[in-house]
Amino acid sequence: MLTPKKVKHRKWHNQPIPKVPQVASRKISIAFGDFALKSTESSWITARQIEAARRAMTRFVQRGGKIWVRIFTQRPVTLKGGEIRMGGGKGAVDHYIAVVKPGAILFEIAGVTETDAREAFRLAAHKLPVKTKFVKK
Repeated sequence: MLTPKKVKHRKWHNQPIPKVPQVASRKISIAFGDFALKSTESSWITARQIEAARRAMTRFVQRGGKIWVRIFTQRPVTLKGGEIRMGGGKGAVDHYIAVVKPGAILFEIAGVTETDAREAFRLAAHKLPVKTKFVKK
């Protein structure tokens, strides 16, 4: 799954979630493929969810097209074990997440028809915790 090869800081500070969702300023246009899956709300997406969506798309197109994953998990999430008392420091890094804002392109695809791309993205969208929409170049 998607994890950074090298990190400057193993554990990050927890950031407050803003009351008003910020709109994406990067990854907002289609760069590689002909069709894309765009997020319409903000959320954290785990590496497992990205991999599940990628597999669903790849299985549907059956080597018929090229798929680009435009998001990467670079933020670590730490967890402490269950039934552990307070204190004792911050927990170990459990998994990595990608912070997604509204308007960000999540996946792109090329080399398939529009109906196939729509179906592949529909299958992928079921695996993701954000509402998405289909866009074309």
